[in-house]
Amino acid sequence: MSLTDIPVRHAVLSNGLRIVHSFDGTTAMAAVNVLYNTGTRDEKRTLTGMAHLFEHLMFGGSVNVPDYDAVLTRAGGSNNAWTSLDFTNFYATVPAQNVETAFYLESDRMLSLAFNERSLEVQKDVVIEEFKQTCLDRPYGDIMHIVRRLAYAPEHPYSWQPIGLKPEHISQVTMDDVKSWFFAHYAPNNAILSVTGNISFERTIELAEKWFGGIPRRDVAPRALPSPGFPSATVHETVRAAVPVPLMVIAIPMAAYGSGRYFAADAITDLLSAGKSSRLDTRLVYGTAQGLITACDASITGNEHEGLVLIFAQLADSSPEACDRAAALILDQCRLLAKPGEISPRELERCYNNYESTFRFSNLGYLPRATNLALAEYHGEDINRNVNDRRALTSEEIAAEADRLFNRTPMVRLDYLPQ
Repeated sequence: MSLTDIPVRHAVLSNGLRIVHSFDGTTAMAAVNVLYNTGTRDEKRTLTGMAHLFEHLMFGGSVNVPDYDAVLTRAGGSNNAWTSLDFTNFYATVPAQNVETAFYLESDRMLSLAFNERSLEVQKDVVIEEFKQTCLDRPYGDIMHIVRRLAYAPEHPYSWQPIGLKPEHISQVTMDDVKSWFFAHYAPNNAILSVTGNISFERTIELAEKWFGGIPRRDVAPRALPSPGFPSATVHETVRAAVPVPLMVIAIPMAAYGSGRYFAADAITDLLSAGKSSRLDTRLVYGTAQGLITACDASITGNEHEGLVLIFAQLADSSPEACDRAAALILDQCRLLAKPGEISPRELERCYNNYESTFRFSNLGYLPRATNLALAEYHGEDINRNVNDRRALTSEEIAAEADRLFNRTPMVRLDYLPQ
């Protein structure tokens, strides 16, 4: 595969299933990725964690296949899945000569689950245990739960994590809830099939028609999100827990995916923290805040709707004065980006080069490329324009967004401190 051109072909079945394909003859493997346009954003506050629970249930047996993993393993394959606030993604890798097995398995669970009570109880227990391990028993495990609670209105689904608000919500899920969720969201017309590796486009379409073509369209539940309800004034909360060192989180509301402001915010976090030559490292961790801020990073949540710019700072001192000083130093660096001429051409080029490097390497492997192509298909984007579109961002556009984010937007600050 050329570093500058990913081969991509598209098709749509009569039932609405979108297909995206990329051939890679350098591997003997193939990846079959199915992205469903459903996630946490489809949940209600009274029953959270459903999207993530469903990720687990999809491996608990479908209408004709009682054990997905056993069949795929016999074909030499492996699989996994992930749930986000916006999507649920499933993928399988298999030797290319056995790729039809993956088509069969994915189509069967799109057709219908087995809706087995025993499987439901097992997966509920698994998810509840995962909640305990990752959110309750792990240091800092609830930190994003707190940040989201502070940043979003209670009824907005981004105000909780994909794993849910509390284990009790999972424990109360019924089979009726499961059936309702499946038939409201798991449908060919709400999914994207992405196939990569050593399989031709013609063979992909043949297998897609054979295994997915007969699955009927379904009425997908409409999505009507409330306002994010971001704070109208800066919010500051301090939490004490059994953690080894202080950790500060600054969260600033940002634009939804697809807008110029979204990509400018992404570039801002790269300028702040991508690499050891970034601003937060050179100017704070190894500069004026040395001995106070021991590590600092910036990122975006990357959501389909209004998300958050996040800045995490590990501190050496948990006193209120130290926390205030660290926050002031961080925001001073952020606000500098809003000044005209502050971002030099060399710095901007380094930022673009870092983005392009990450993008190119993330698409070299046939498996990550399958997911990236599914997301590009969902967004209606040409993946081969991705880098050029990012390079079209100007320093003036980035500075304008930095001004909006750091000078004109109320933010959330969480000081998560040792007991």
